[in-house]
Amino acid sequence: MCYPGATRRGYMTNTRLTKKIVDRLEPKASEYVIWCASLPGFGCRVRSTGAKSFIAQYRVGGRNSPVRKVTLGTTKKVTVEEAREAAKNVLARARLGEDVAAERSKQRQELTVAQLCDEYLENGCEHKKPSTLATDKGRINRHIKPLLGGKLISHVTLPDVRRFMFDVAKGKTAVDEKTRKHGRAIVRGGKGTATRTTRLLGGIFSYAVSQGYIETNPRRGVRLYADKSGERFLSSDELLRLGDALRQAESVGLPWRGSKAKKKQGQSGQEQQRRQCLSPYVIAAIRLILFTGCRVGEILNLQWSEIDLENGFLNLKDSKTGAKRILLSVPAVEVLQNLPRSGSFVIAGATPDKPRSDIKRPWRRIVEFAKLEDLRLHDLRHTYASVGAASGFGLPVIGKLLGHSSPTTTARYSHFADDPLHRASTAIAQSIASSMDGREDLMQSKRAS
Repeated sequence: MCYPGATRRGYMTNTRLTKKIVDRLEPKASEYVIWCASLPGFGCRVRSTGAKSFIAQYRVGGRNSPVRKVTLGTTKKVTVEEAREAAKNVLARARLGEDVAAERSKQRQELTVAQLCDEYLENGCEHKKPSTLATDKGRINRHIKPLLGGKLISHVTLPDVRRFMFDVAKGKTAVDEKTRKHGRAIVRGGKGTATRTTRLLGGIFSYAVSQGYIETNPRRGVRLYADKSGERFLSSDELLRLGDALRQAESVGLPWRGSKAKKKQGQSGQEQQRRQCLSPYVIAAIRLILFTGCRVGEILNLQWSEIDLENGFLNLKDSKTGAKRILLSVPAVEVLQNLPRSGSFVIAGATPDKPRSDIKRPWRRIVEFAKLEDLRLHDLRHTYASVGAASGFGLPVIGKLLGHSSPTTTARYSHFADDPLHRASTAIAQSIASSMDGREDLMQSKRAS
């Protein structure tokens, strides 16, 4: 056995690898390895996402033999000393001519897709946030396991993946007819769902390739459906209808059963005309999404302690892309100033000091009344970006306002000052507010002048 030594992406410590050293390791633009000085071939790999795992690296044979790597476990589940003992065992077997990585690969080829999914959720998702992980689990349980779960990963082919995508689009799932008949296996399909689920399947197989279980990813070469989930945005006329619906929802109320309600036997005309005002927190949440471009979850989990009205910022402790700062436009500040405080969360729910889980039910009533049935809450964020881009502020400014997570993109935005961003944020939100109130659009008047 010959230890291959440090590569251009590897660094040798001048001492024994310890927990203190591992804890201090920071992610870089690309993954790298810190090698232990006291046990050659034992190291800690740090991915660009920040995920850390212990590895053993070796060659079986001379210098011309291929380098082999074995993952010993993540730093969250294995201590440095436990990993060191495991590395000693792997390296000792390599000196005797045993290729542990090859043995593992041969064993893992007999994994089923369902078993691979379980391992992926256990060991391959350290970089994902809990909300993303929950979505992945849902797609795995609803689509991947029922349709491909029993198949050996080494037997999955490109045609299998293509057929899987078609089946998901049609809402098919591999369950017995009795279960389907009783309505316990209703799985909604659609091309958007099929595209996103097939993308996840490709990621799971990429994990299998990285672990040496298979050589090629069967998802590669499959042409996905066009994912149009981000193309919907509101026109000026639609913003006016949404604004009218919000004003009625918070003042005179919306019809109790909505505009499509039918008369029920024995129900009086007075009952049918009954209207209901929606919670001011629901209305505020919708307006804040429109006026800031924030994600729905960022607004629903927003706490009063994260708001800096004096300087005009939301200092989010956590979001889909981690902690970040969001600029507050003037219309957004007005919404917050007029909103009563009830607990630590801005958008108060039924339980004090707990974030509201969603606003889907009142949102359905609002979009139904405004005749915008195909509109999703996330489309409000897209509308914010679209109004800004169409108004000539430039994609770098819009990208920074929205808090995009790409390191290279963020570096391109670093030279922007806060003042022009404040002006852009306020102008976009005021343009949206003007359209919602039926007043002259700010951007149109500027372009006309």
